[in-house]
Amino acid sequence: MDAEIIVVELTPELAPAVVRLCEGALDLPEDAAEAAVIVDALWSRAAGDRPVFALGAYRGPELVGVLIGSMPAADQRLGHVDLVAVAPEHRRRGAARALLAGAERRLAGLGAAEVLLAGNPPYYAWPGIDVRYTPAVCAALALGYQQDRTAWNMTADLSYDDSPALRSTDAAERRLAGQGVTVREAEPTDLPALTELARTTFGGTWDAELAGSVGRSGAGCHLAERDGEVIAFAAYGSSRPSWFGPMGTTPAAEGSGIGGVLLRRCLRDQRAAGHDSAQIGWVGPVPFYSRSAGARIERVFFLYRKQIED
Repeated sequence: MDAEIIVVELTPELAPAVVRLCEGALDLPEDAAEAAVIVDALWSRAAGDRPVFALGAYRGPELVGVLIGSMPAADQRLGHVDLVAVAPEHRRRGAARALLAGAERRLAGLGAAEVLLAGNPPYYAWPGIDVRYTPAVCAALALGYQQDRTAWNMTADLSYDDSPALRSTDAAERRLAGQGVTVREAEPTDLPALTELARTTFGGTWDAELAGSVGRSGAGCHLAERDGEVIAFAAYGSSRPSWFGPMGTTPAAEGSGIGGVLLRRCLRDQRAAGHDSAQIGWVGPVPFYSRSAGARIERVFFLYRKQIED
């Protein structure tokens, strides 16, 4: 007979044990390989900006499952489950159910009226549940979560020199220079202008994602400016080093080709850092990324939500 599952709140010193469990529990190799970066982003980095907690499911002395949850800074009515991972040999034995029940109670105590199984930018592991994680999809449905939206990532292939994602931007940059547009790598001193542009033009959490990209190891940003004013940006590495985004171009500069230039400059940086591919996260304009970098839709995610009962 199985020992009872006990769920407790985890403290930061247990992060190495959480990473080890995720390395064995995340079935997709690319996720398992980045388990340490994911846990750090969701638990350590995010904790400075919003309420974050981690729960562990124990069967006897053994840690068999983990969950990381958070509240968004903008809407305290919503709670997020950012990560759930259960050791393969302990699935379908109550660990996920116990962890999600514990998270719902914790989030309700923080004021949430609804729980989302969805990413909570600017720190998120995935937009939702990758459709290839069949046990997680089944668990969400069995526990009363309703599918809300679908999201997808695109993959840019950086593994060979002639990849469309790596093609030269020299000619386009000369053309832009003739129009008074300068393209360059962003520096920390550019961050105030970048975050102001993100807040006033695009909203959301892009300002925080830019702050996590500019001047940080394994991350970066490129920008375009005209007459000293930033008119476009593209960044990478805020979520983790292999991921690209966000990027934005002011409405007046759209259609000029700036976006494709900034995108490929970032992708070349990621290739130089040793990445064979880049994930373009939570994609909107699929045709743009396909045309500009030969990117393809590869990861599809279901996003779920559930009302918390009083």
